[in-house]
Amino acid sequence: MSRLDESERELNVLGSLNGALHSILGDDDRVVVLGEDLLDPYGGAFKVTRGLSDAYPDRVLTTPISEAGFTGVAVGMAMRGLRPVVEIMFGDFLMLAADQLLNHASKYTWMYEGKVDVPLVVRTPMGGRRGYGPTHSQSIEKHFIGMPGLVVVAPSVFHDPGALLRTAVVDDDRPVLFVENKLMYARPLRRIQGGRVGDMAARVDDARYPTVTLSYDDFRDADVTLVAYGGMAELAARAAERLLLDDEVVCEIVLPSSLNPLDLTPVRQSLARSGRLVVCEEAAPIASWGSEMIARVSAEAFDLLEAAPVKVAARNLPIANTRDLERAILPQESDIVAAVTRAIGSHTTPVHLAG
Repeated sequence: MSRLDESERELNVLGSLNGALHSILGDDDRVVVLGEDLLDPYGGAFKVTRGLSDAYPDRVLTTPISEAGFTGVAVGMAMRGLRPVVEIMFGDFLMLAADQLLNHASKYTWMYEGKVDVPLVVRTPMGGRRGYGPTHSQSIEKHFIGMPGLVVVAPSVFHDPGALLRTAVVDDDRPVLFVENKLMYARPLRRIQGGRVGDMAARVDDARYPTVTLSYDDFRDADVTLVAYGGMAELAARAAERLLLDDEVVCEIVLPSSLNPLDLTPVRQSLARSGRLVVCEEAAPIASWGSEMIARVSAEAFDLLEAAPVKVAARNLPIANTRDLERAILPQESDIVAAVTRAIGSHTTPVHLAG
């Protein structure tokens, strides 16, 4: 089983990640890949590891069904000088490895006074909208952003997912949770060319894990700042286009790839033009990344706000098996449009709109 062909690697998120893994394994013999059902011809549940075991049979290791076990093994490998990449088949199963991340990987550099690093990357598909039901459709990265010492990265189609993965595996000596929205795998990459993506002006900061900011008004003015990440990025972009065409509302879209640590600078810069904030995420609303974003903005950039921030998130329910109920639970484009409309008219009351 060969790697994905050149056109696939250039055109979609799956190809970008697969191509990056092939390149990383070819360039650095410290890199090993571990997880369930990775070996060819299967190549992983979502085919991100397709072709790897044929090309690098000694460094692509299929594991027993024990997320805690093989994540713990990978932590030890990282401490001994390797650069392991762990695949968790579904993000929902991360809770089985949470102890290894919370009490081990994220703590060892601090516990041993910087004498040891843990350059571990844990990749996992996250999110719903594929009808997989309550235990295979969740967005639980919010439970990991509060772990000191653990980096959480989530690419979108407006980023370069393969480049972000290479940075995490090769250049970052910290443990990294790399969140891949599963609906995004087949999506075409929205590449920035000449400072633009389609009809939008685009800026990318120089952070290790960059933030992309998109504007329909060449960054001169905006009515609302939309902040989203991962699979919600395209939904936010579609809502922004609809608001512009239907209501002449100009949104700036801020898309961080680093969820933790979180750099507020691009959000502050956008709020200086808009004064209104709408944060979009697919996770359940309680104690979420969106809540943290709004708390940080309220504490550090309150002077820029002209209205109460609005959060768009899933309903506080398990995700249903049926497509219609799943759609009712998860946030949709129409929810973002309604949230922006509410933000423009709101000055005092905090708002939460669920899908």
